[in-house]
Amino acid sequence: MIDLNLLREDPEKIRVSQRQRGSSVELVDQAIELDKAKRAALAEFEKLRAEQNAHGKLVAAAPKEEKAKLVEHGQQLAVGVKAAEARANEADQKLSQLLMKIDNVVIEGVPAGGEENFVVIKEVGTKPNFSFEAKDHAQLGELLDVIDIERGVKISGSRFYFLKGWGARLELAMMQLALDQAVKAGFTPLITPTLVRPEVMQGTGFLGEHSAEIYYLPDDELYLTGTSEVALAGYHADEIIEDFDQPMRYAGWSTCYRREAGSHG
Repeated sequence: MIDLNLLREDPEKIRVSQRQRGSSVELVDQAIELDKAKRAALAEFEKLRAEQNAHGKLVAAAPKEEKAKLVEHGQQLAVGVKAAEARANEADQKLSQLLMKIDNVVIEGVPAGGEENFVVIKEVGTKPNFSFEAKDHAQLGELLDVIDIERGVKISGSRFYFLKGWGARLELAMMQLALDQAVKAGFTPLITPTLVRPEVMQGTGFLGEHSAEIYYLPDDELYLTGTSEVALAGYHADEIIEDFDQPMRYAGWSTCYRREAGSHG
């Protein structure tokens, strides 16, 4: 989610980023207006609440014959405070929802545009040059009997498959290799939960523009994660970390669920 301080102090930086991504610049201006509305509503609420508190002390010290009228006014103040709080909460909710639609600010130096604007930084190895028409991984997998697409489709629909025999062993070996490399680089491996609470999913930005891709279990109020990064991002949520002098590095391993994976025929 976009930092509110950045939105208030340097909104043009966010506008430029939105243009580079080909995203809506109008969202930035809408967010600025909603932020103003939120702060105005919050200021009104705090003003009325302070007035209510002061009035409460006045009622407590008032003579008996004046209390009834003061209590009645206090009740009117309470209604106003409640309404102002509701307006402030509504404005805050609208702003939060809009901020989730704004993309993260691009890193300086990243080329703007689509694939045609990508810059190759380096190439590793030599591209093979075959004297025959190469087969893709799916064709090779079926020839070697390590991928079973037909039965995957039968069980789960298009774009699903079984890895079998050496195919299953190869995937596990590759994941183990990746974890070993991460450990050598100073990362702590974590096998993460695949179900997370709404606030964790929202905190990582996946309930904004990407909410249609997420599987939700309403009876449990939990979301299936599309990447282990969601659980990793929430790992230290609501914690104050003290006395550390270097980054905390984690490598996540989990099954991932995304609606996009099986949505195309």
